[in-house]
Amino acid sequence: MNSLVIRTVCGLLFVALVLGVVARPPANLTQGLGMLLPGALLLGVAIKGPRRSIVPRKRNSAAASTTAEPPQS
Repeated sequence: MNSLVIRTVCGLLFVALVLGVVARPPANLTQGLGMLLPGALLLGVAIKGPRRSIVPRKRNSAAASTTAEPPQS
């Protein structure tokens, strides 16, 4: 999926969450804290975009062992 579409959708969801908090504030602190994690995740994706891992993946060791010579006893 296009990165721009994902960032736009996450930004709109974050704005909807903020407007919901403004329109109907949470009843207690626990509910407000519970809304922080999804809001932070949505905002992070909206700002940075969906990033792939920076660390390169290791090659499959099974495929590497088939090309190597078998151990000699």
